[in-house]
Amino acid sequence: MAGNGALPLAGVRILDMTIWQQGTHATALLADLGADVIKIEGPANPDPGRGVKLATNELNAYFENHNRGKRSLVLDYKRPEGRDLLLRLARTADVFTNNFRKGVLERAGLAYEDFRAVNPRLIYAVASGYGNEGPERTLPSMDIMGQARGGMMSQNGDPNGPPMPLPAAVGDQVGAYFLSHGILAALYMRERTGEGQQVDASLLGAQVDFQSHLLQGYLFTGVTPPRRHRSQWQPMWNGYQGSDGRWFVMGLIPQERWWPQLVRVLGIADWEQDPRFATAAERLANAPALVEQFDALFATQPRDHWVALLSQHQLMAARVQDYDELRADPQVIANRYIVEIDHPIGRRVAMANHPVRFSAAPGTGVQGPAPEFGQHTEEVLLEAGLTWEEIAELREKGAIGG
Repeated sequence: MAGNGALPLAGVRILDMTIWQQGTHATALLADLGADVIKIEGPANPDPGRGVKLATNELNAYFENHNRGKRSLVLDYKRPEGRDLLLRLARTADVFTNNFRKGVLERAGLAYEDFRAVNPRLIYAVASGYGNEGPERTLPSMDIMGQARGGMMSQNGDPNGPPMPLPAAVGDQVGAYFLSHGILAALYMRERTGEGQQVDASLLGAQVDFQSHLLQGYLFTGVTPPRRHRSQWQPMWNGYQGSDGRWFVMGLIPQERWWPQLVRVLGIADWEQDPRFATAAERLANAPALVEQFDALFATQPRDHWVALLSQHQLMAARVQDYDELRADPQVIANRYIVEIDHPIGRRVAMANHPVRFSAAPGTGVQGPAPEFGQHTEEVLLEAGLTWEEIAELREKGAIGG
Protein backbone atom coordinates (compact mmCIF):
# COMPACT_ATOMS: atom_id res chain seq x y z
CA MET A 1 0.00 0.00 0.00
CA ALA A 2 0.94 3.67 0.08
CA GLY A 3 3.81 4.86 2.19
CA ASN A 4 6.76 3.58 0.19
CA GLY A 5 9.19 6.51 0.20
CA ALA A 6 10.44 5.60 -3.28
CA LEU A 7 7.08 6.29 -4.92
CA PRO A 8 6.30 9.62 -6.64
CA LEU A 9 3.33 10.57 -4.41
CA ALA A 10 4.56 9.11 -1.12
CA GLY A 11 3.30 11.30 1.72
CA VAL A 12 0.29 12.64 -0.22
CA ARG A 13 -3.01 11.85 1.50
CA ILE A 14 -6.30 11.81 -0.42
CA LEU A 15 -9.77 11.66 1.11
CA ASP A 16 -11.83 9.93 -1.57
CA MET A 17 -15.63 10.17 -1.55
CA THR A 18 -16.14 9.01 -5.14
CA ILE A 19 -18.25 6.10 -6.33
CA TRP A 20 -18.66 4.06 -9.50
CA GLN A 21 -15.82 4.72 -11.98
CA GLN A 22 -14.79 8.21 -13.13
CA GLY A 23 -13.60 9.50 -9.76
CA THR A 24 -12.63 6.15 -8.31
CA HIS A 25 -10.27 5.28 -11.15
CA ALA A 26 -8.63 8.71 -10.93
CA THR A 27 -7.71 8.09 -7.30
CA ALA A 28 -6.68 4.48 -8.06
CA LEU A 29 -4.10 5.88 -10.49
CA LEU A 30 -2.82 8.18 -7.74
CA ALA A 31 -2.68 5.25 -5.30
CA ASP A 32 -0.50 3.47 -7.86
CA LEU A 33 1.87 6.44 -7.57
CA GLY A 34 2.10 6.04 -3.80
CA ALA A 35 -0.64 8.35 -2.50
CA ASP A 36 -2.44 7.23 0.65
CA VAL A 37 -6.01 7.12 -0.68
CA ILE A 38 -8.66 6.78 2.02
CA LYS A 39 -11.94 5.65 0.48
CA ILE A 40 -14.87 7.07 2.47
CA GLU A 41 -18.26 5.36 2.24
CA GLY A 42 -21.48 5.77 4.22
CA PRO A 43 -22.54 3.08 6.71
CA ALA A 44 -25.71 2.40 4.71
CA ASN A 45 -24.32 3.65 1.38
CA PRO A 46 -21.31 1.68 0.21
CA ASP A 47 -19.93 2.38 -3.23
CA PRO A 48 -22.44 0.73 -5.63
CA GLY A 49 -19.42 -0.59 -7.51
CA ARG A 50 -19.04 -3.17 -4.74
CA GLY A 51 -22.12 -4.88 -6.16
CA VAL A 52 -20.98 -5.09 -9.77
CA LYS A 53 -20.11 -8.64 -10.80
CA LEU A 54 -18.63 -9.01 -14.27
CA ALA A 55 -17.45 -12.60 -13.90
CA THR A 56 -18.58 -15.79 -12.22
CA ASN A 57 -15.88 -16.01 -9.57
CA GLU A 58 -15.25 -14.54 -6.14
CA LEU A 59 -13.52 -11.42 -7.46
CA ASN A 60 -15.27 -8.17 -8.39
CA ALA A 61 -13.22 -6.99 -11.38
CA TYR A 62 -15.03 -3.64 -11.56
CA PHE A 63 -14.44 -2.65 -7.95
CA GLU A 64 -10.93 -4.10 -7.71
CA ASN A 65 -9.71 -2.20 -10.76
CA HIS A 66 -11.03 1.17 -9.61
CA ASN A 67 -10.18 0.89 -5.91
CA ARG A 68 -6.88 -0.98 -5.82
CA GLY A 69 -4.36 0.11 -3.24
CA LYS A 70 -6.80 2.20 -1.17
CA ARG A 71 -7.83 2.10 2.49
CA SER A 72 -11.50 2.06 3.52
CA LEU A 73 -13.15 4.28 6.13
CA VAL A 74 -16.90 4.18 6.86
CA LEU A 75 -18.24 7.61 7.83
CA ASP A 76 -21.71 9.19 7.69
CA TYR A 77 -21.18 12.79 6.59
CA LYS A 78 -24.91 13.48 6.97
CA ARG A 79 -24.61 13.33 10.76
CA PRO A 80 -23.11 16.41 12.45
CA GLU A 81 -20.46 14.27 14.12
CA GLY A 82 -19.58 12.66 10.81
CA ARG A 83 -19.29 16.00 9.04
CA ASP A 84 -17.08 17.36 11.79
CA LEU A 85 -14.92 14.25 11.67
CA LEU A 86 -14.49 14.56 7.89
CA LEU A 87 -13.34 18.17 8.24
CA ARG A 88 -11.00 17.12 11.03
CA LEU A 89 -9.42 14.57 8.72
CA ALA A 90 -9.17 17.24 6.02
CA ARG A 91 -6.83 19.32 8.19
CA THR A 92 -3.97 16.95 7.44
CA ALA A 93 -5.07 15.83 3.96
CA ASP A 94 -3.74 17.07 0.64
CA VAL A 95 -6.73 16.27 -1.57
CA PHE A 96 -10.46 15.70 -1.16
CA THR A 97 -12.24 14.10 -4.12
CA ASN A 98 -15.93 13.53 -4.79
CA ASN A 99 -18.33 12.98 -7.66
CA PHE A 100 -21.55 14.08 -5.99
CA ARG A 101 -23.95 16.17 -8.04
CA LYS A 102 -23.28 19.85 -7.55
CA GLY A 103 -25.23 21.11 -4.54
CA VAL A 104 -25.34 17.87 -2.55
CA LEU A 105 -22.20 18.42 -0.48
CA GLU A 106 -22.73 22.18 -0.46
CA ARG A 107 -26.07 21.67 1.31
CA ALA A 108 -24.36 19.38 3.80
CA GLY A 109 -21.83 22.07 4.74
CA LEU A 110 -19.03 20.39 2.81
CA ALA A 111 -18.44 22.87 -0.01
CA TYR A 112 -14.94 23.85 -1.06
CA GLU A 113 -15.14 26.90 1.20
CA ASP A 114 -15.84 24.67 4.22
CA PHE A 115 -12.75 22.60 3.53
CA ARG A 116 -10.66 25.66 2.76
CA ALA A 117 -11.59 27.11 6.13
CA VAL A 118 -9.86 24.22 7.90
CA ASN A 119 -7.06 23.69 5.36
CA PRO A 120 -6.25 26.41 2.79
CA ARG A 121 -3.73 24.07 1.12
CA LEU A 122 -6.31 21.41 0.31
CA ILE A 123 -7.09 20.45 -3.31
CA TYR A 124 -10.87 19.98 -3.65
CA ALA A 125 -11.28 17.81 -6.76
CA VAL A 126 -14.65 17.08 -8.36
CA ALA A 127 -15.42 14.46 -11.01
CA SER A 128 -18.50 16.04 -12.54
CA GLY A 129 -20.86 15.21 -15.36
CA TYR A 130 -21.19 18.53 -17.14
CA GLY A 131 -18.69 20.87 -15.48
CA ASN A 132 -18.76 23.39 -12.65
CA GLU A 133 -20.53 26.14 -14.62
CA GLY A 134 -23.59 26.44 -16.82
CA PRO A 135 -27.36 25.95 -16.46
CA GLU A 136 -27.17 22.13 -16.31
CA ARG A 137 -24.20 21.77 -13.95
CA THR A 138 -26.40 20.07 -11.34
CA LEU A 139 -27.63 17.29 -13.64
CA PRO A 140 -26.41 13.74 -12.98
CA SER A 141 -24.51 11.92 -15.72
CA MET A 142 -22.99 8.53 -16.44
CA ASP A 143 -20.41 7.23 -18.92
CA ILE A 144 -22.76 6.65 -21.85
CA MET A 145 -24.27 10.12 -21.43
CA GLY A 146 -20.82 11.70 -21.59
CA GLN A 147 -20.05 9.79 -24.79
CA ALA A 148 -23.42 10.77 -26.26
CA ARG A 149 -23.50 14.44 -25.38
CA GLY A 150 -19.77 14.87 -26.02
CA GLY A 151 -20.13 13.81 -29.66
CA MET A 152 -18.15 10.58 -29.46
CA MET A 153 -21.10 8.28 -30.17
CA SER A 154 -22.01 10.25 -33.29
CA GLN A 155 -18.62 9.30 -34.75
CA ASN A 156 -18.66 5.62 -33.79
CA GLY A 157 -20.36 2.69 -35.46
CA ASP A 158 -21.16 1.51 -38.97
CA PRO A 159 -22.34 4.39 -41.17
CA ASN A 160 -25.59 2.54 -41.87
CA GLY A 161 -26.20 1.68 -38.24
CA PRO A 162 -27.02 3.54 -35.04
CA PRO A 163 -24.44 5.60 -33.14
CA MET A 164 -22.56 3.30 -30.76
CA PRO A 165 -20.80 3.88 -27.44
CA LEU A 166 -17.22 2.69 -27.11
CA PRO A 167 -16.75 -0.28 -24.74
CA ALA A 168 -14.89 -0.34 -21.41
CA ALA A 169 -16.66 2.86 -20.32
CA VAL A 170 -14.13 5.09 -22.02
CA GLY A 171 -16.11 8.16 -20.99
CA ASP A 172 -15.44 7.38 -17.35
CA GLN A 173 -11.88 6.29 -18.01
CA VAL A 174 -10.91 9.42 -19.95
CA GLY A 175 -12.65 11.54 -17.32
CA ALA A 176 -10.54 9.77 -14.69
CA TYR A 177 -7.32 10.54 -16.54
CA PHE A 178 -8.15 14.24 -16.67
CA LEU A 179 -9.16 14.38 -13.01
CA SER A 180 -5.88 12.78 -11.93
CA HIS A 181 -4.06 15.13 -14.31
CA GLY A 182 -5.80 18.11 -12.71
CA ILE A 183 -5.00 16.94 -9.19
CA LEU A 184 -1.32 16.51 -10.01
CA ALA A 185 -1.18 19.96 -11.64
CA ALA A 186 -2.88 21.53 -8.60
CA LEU A 187 -0.44 19.83 -6.23
CA TYR A 188 2.47 21.14 -8.26
CA MET A 189 0.97 24.65 -8.29
CA ARG A 190 0.53 24.47 -4.51
CA GLU A 191 4.25 23.81 -4.13
CA ARG A 192 4.89 27.19 -5.78
CA THR A 193 2.03 29.23 -4.28
CA GLY A 194 1.24 27.49 -1.01
CA GLU A 195 -2.47 27.61 -1.90
CA GLY A 196 -5.00 24.91 -2.57
CA GLN A 197 -7.86 25.23 -5.03
CA GLN A 198 -10.94 23.58 -6.49
CA VAL A 199 -10.45 21.37 -9.57
CA ASP A 200 -13.26 20.11 -11.82
CA ALA A 201 -12.93 17.46 -14.54
CA SER A 202 -16.15 16.49 -16.29
CA LEU A 203 -17.30 13.63 -18.49
CA LEU A 204 -18.42 16.17 -21.09
CA GLY A 205 -15.17 18.11 -21.14
CA ALA A 206 -13.07 14.95 -21.33
CA GLN A 207 -15.01 13.71 -24.37
CA VAL A 208 -14.52 17.05 -26.11
CA ASP A 209 -10.75 16.70 -25.75
CA PHE A 210 -10.76 12.97 -26.50
CA GLN A 211 -11.82 13.55 -30.10
CA SER A 212 -8.59 15.33 -30.93
CA HIS A 213 -8.18 16.49 -34.51
CA LEU A 214 -11.60 15.22 -35.66
CA LEU A 215 -13.44 17.80 -33.61
CA GLN A 216 -10.76 20.39 -34.32
CA GLY A 217 -11.21 19.86 -38.05
CA TYR A 218 -14.93 20.50 -37.68
CA LEU A 219 -14.25 23.66 -35.65
CA PHE A 220 -11.96 24.95 -38.41
CA THR A 221 -14.20 24.04 -41.36
CA GLY A 222 -17.74 23.51 -40.10
CA VAL A 223 -17.74 20.14 -41.87
CA THR A 224 -18.67 17.12 -39.74
CA PRO A 225 -16.51 14.08 -40.53
CA PRO A 226 -18.73 11.22 -41.71
CA ARG A 227 -18.76 7.77 -40.23
CA ARG A 228 -17.12 5.41 -42.68
CA HIS A 229 -17.34 1.75 -43.60
CA ARG A 230 -14.08 -0.18 -43.41
CA SER A 231 -13.78 -0.12 -47.21
CA GLN A 232 -13.76 3.67 -47.10
CA TRP A 233 -10.88 3.96 -44.66
CA GLN A 234 -7.37 4.70 -45.83
CA PRO A 235 -6.25 1.33 -47.28
CA MET A 236 -2.84 1.58 -45.59
CA TRP A 237 -4.43 2.60 -42.28
CA ASN A 238 -6.81 -0.31 -41.97
CA GLY A 239 -7.37 -3.82 -40.68
CA TYR A 240 -7.02 -7.06 -42.66
CA GLN A 241 -7.67 -10.75 -42.10
CA GLY A 242 -5.08 -13.46 -42.63
CA SER A 243 -5.76 -16.95 -43.96
CA ASP A 244 -6.11 -18.19 -40.35
CA GLY A 245 -9.04 -15.85 -39.74
CA ARG A 246 -7.07 -13.58 -37.42
CA TRP A 247 -6.80 -9.86 -38.00
CA PHE A 248 -3.95 -7.38 -38.11
CA VAL A 249 -3.63 -3.69 -38.91
CA MET A 250 -1.30 -1.59 -41.00
CA GLY A 251 -0.49 1.85 -39.63
CA LEU A 252 1.07 3.58 -42.62
CA ILE A 253 0.08 7.22 -42.87
CA PRO A 254 -0.94 7.75 -46.50
CA GLN A 255 2.21 9.45 -47.69
CA GLU A 256 3.94 8.75 -50.97
CA ARG A 257 7.10 7.44 -49.31
CA TRP A 258 5.50 4.27 -47.93
CA TRP A 259 3.86 2.99 -51.11
CA PRO A 260 6.93 1.95 -53.18
CA GLN A 261 8.46 0.06 -50.25
CA LEU A 262 5.16 -1.59 -49.34
CA VAL A 263 4.48 -2.96 -52.81
CA ARG A 264 8.09 -4.18 -53.10
CA VAL A 265 8.00 -6.01 -49.74
CA LEU A 266 4.61 -7.55 -50.50
CA GLY A 267 5.66 -8.61 -54.00
CA ILE A 268 2.98 -6.59 -55.75
CA ALA A 269 5.14 -4.10 -57.66
CA ASP A 270 2.75 -4.32 -60.62
CA TRP A 271 0.16 -2.47 -58.53
CA GLU A 272 2.27 0.66 -58.97
CA GLN A 273 1.30 0.65 -62.64
CA ASP A 274 -2.40 0.77 -61.83
CA PRO A 275 -3.50 4.40 -62.40
CA ARG A 276 -6.08 4.06 -59.61
CA PHE A 277 -3.27 3.72 -57.08
CA ALA A 278 -0.63 6.00 -58.60
CA THR A 279 -0.77 8.69 -55.88
CA ALA A 280 -1.95 8.96 -52.31
CA ALA A 281 -4.93 11.00 -53.50
CA GLU A 282 -5.86 8.35 -56.07
CA ARG A 283 -5.49 5.55 -53.52
CA LEU A 284 -7.86 7.36 -51.18
CA ALA A 285 -10.34 8.11 -53.97
CA ASN A 286 -10.28 4.42 -54.94
CA ALA A 287 -10.07 3.07 -51.39
CA PRO A 288 -12.77 0.36 -51.77
CA ALA A 289 -10.96 -1.17 -54.74
CA LEU A 290 -7.57 -1.12 -53.04
CA VAL A 291 -8.97 -2.54 -49.79
CA GLU A 292 -10.58 -5.34 -51.83
CA GLN A 293 -7.24 -6.18 -53.44
CA PHE A 294 -5.45 -6.14 -50.09
CA ASP A 295 -8.17 -8.41 -48.67
CA ALA A 296 -7.49 -10.98 -51.40
CA LEU A 297 -3.71 -10.75 -50.95
CA PHE A 298 -3.66 -11.03 -47.16
CA ALA A 299 -6.07 -13.96 -47.23
CA THR A 300 -3.27 -16.08 -48.75
CA GLN A 301 -1.09 -16.29 -45.61
CA PRO A 302 -1.67 -16.37 -41.83
CA ARG A 303 -1.85 -13.13 -39.89
CA ASP A 304 1.50 -13.48 -38.15
CA HIS A 305 3.28 -14.02 -41.47
CA TRP A 306 2.21 -10.58 -42.64
CA VAL A 307 2.96 -8.84 -39.35
CA ALA A 308 6.45 -10.36 -39.24
CA LEU A 309 7.16 -9.53 -42.89
CA LEU A 310 6.04 -5.91 -42.62
CA SER A 311 7.73 -5.33 -39.26
CA GLN A 312 10.99 -6.78 -40.57
CA HIS A 313 11.07 -3.94 -43.11
CA GLN A 314 10.00 -1.23 -40.64
CA LEU A 315 6.53 -1.05 -42.17
CA MET A 316 4.23 -0.55 -39.22
CA ALA A 317 1.85 -3.42 -38.55
CA ALA A 318 0.41 -5.06 -35.44
CA ARG A 319 -1.74 -8.03 -34.48
CA VAL A 320 -5.33 -7.42 -33.42
CA GLN A 321 -4.99 -9.30 -30.15
CA ASP A 322 -7.64 -10.86 -27.99
CA TYR A 323 -7.14 -10.82 -24.23
CA ASP A 324 -5.38 -14.19 -24.19
CA GLU A 325 -2.79 -12.84 -26.61
CA LEU A 326 -2.56 -9.51 -24.81
CA ARG A 327 -1.78 -11.17 -21.50
CA ALA A 328 1.02 -13.22 -23.11
CA ASP A 329 2.41 -10.33 -25.18
CA PRO A 330 6.16 -10.06 -24.46
CA GLN A 331 5.96 -6.25 -24.46
CA VAL A 332 3.16 -6.33 -21.89
CA ILE A 333 5.20 -8.69 -19.74
CA ALA A 334 8.49 -6.80 -20.09
CA ASN A 335 6.91 -3.46 -19.18
CA ARG A 336 4.75 -4.90 -16.37
CA TYR A 337 1.52 -3.60 -17.87
CA ILE A 338 -0.14 -6.59 -16.19
CA VAL A 339 1.16 -7.75 -12.82
CA GLU A 340 0.31 -10.29 -10.16
CA ILE A 341 -0.37 -9.37 -6.53
CA ASP A 342 -1.23 -11.27 -3.38
CA HIS A 343 -4.96 -11.08 -2.69
CA PRO A 344 -6.89 -11.75 0.55
CA ILE A 345 -8.85 -14.52 -1.19
CA GLY A 346 -5.72 -16.59 -0.67
CA ARG A 347 -4.00 -16.60 -4.03
CA ARG A 348 -2.15 -14.34 -6.41
CA VAL A 349 -4.26 -12.54 -8.98
CA ALA A 350 -3.39 -10.66 -12.16
CA MET A 351 -4.13 -6.93 -12.27
CA ALA A 352 -3.98 -4.30 -15.00
CA ASN A 353 -1.09 -2.11 -13.84
CA HIS A 354 -0.36 1.61 -13.94
CA PRO A 355 1.02 2.26 -17.45
CA VAL A 356 3.73 4.84 -16.61
CA ARG A 357 7.25 3.76 -15.63
CA PHE A 358 9.62 5.86 -13.49
CA SER A 359 13.35 5.16 -13.51
CA ALA A 360 13.73 6.51 -9.96
CA ALA A 361 10.57 4.79 -8.67
CA PRO A 362 10.50 1.24 -10.03
CA GLY A 363 7.90 0.23 -7.44
CA THR A 364 5.23 2.42 -9.04
CA GLY A 365 2.10 0.46 -9.89
CA VAL A 366 -0.64 -1.49 -8.15
CA GLN A 367 0.07 -1.27 -4.42
CA GLY A 368 -2.50 -3.78 -3.25
CA PRO A 369 -6.07 -5.03 -3.68
CA ALA A 370 -9.23 -3.03 -3.14
CA PRO A 371 -10.19 -2.73 0.54
CA GLU A 372 -13.04 -4.48 2.25
CA PHE A 373 -15.88 -2.24 3.41
CA GLY A 374 -14.68 -0.26 6.43
CA GLN A 375 -11.51 -2.31 6.70
CA HIS A 376 -9.32 0.59 7.88
CA THR A 377 -11.78 2.73 9.82
CA GLU A 378 -10.12 2.42 13.22
CA GLU A 379 -6.62 2.50 11.73
CA VAL A 380 -7.24 5.80 9.94
CA LEU A 381 -8.92 7.44 12.92
CA LEU A 382 -6.18 6.38 15.32
CA GLU A 383 -3.63 7.87 12.94
CA ALA A 384 -5.66 11.10 13.02
CA GLY A 385 -5.23 11.29 16.79
CA LEU A 386 -8.58 9.95 17.98
CA THR A 387 -8.70 7.73 21.04
CA TRP A 388 -10.48 4.41 21.27
CA GLU A 389 -13.04 6.10 23.50
CA GLU A 390 -13.76 8.75 20.87
CA ILE A 391 -14.02 6.08 18.19
CA ALA A 392 -16.49 4.10 20.30
CA GLU A 393 -18.58 7.22 20.89
CA LEU A 394 -18.67 8.04 17.18
CA ARG A 395 -19.74 4.51 16.39
CA GLU A 396 -22.48 4.65 19.02
CA LYS A 397 -23.82 7.85 17.43
CA GLY A 398 -23.78 6.28 13.98
CA ALA A 399 -21.17 8.67 12.61
CA ILE A 400 -18.82 5.84 11.64
CA GLY A 401 -19.14 2.17 10.79
CA GLY A 402 -17.03 -0.86 11.42
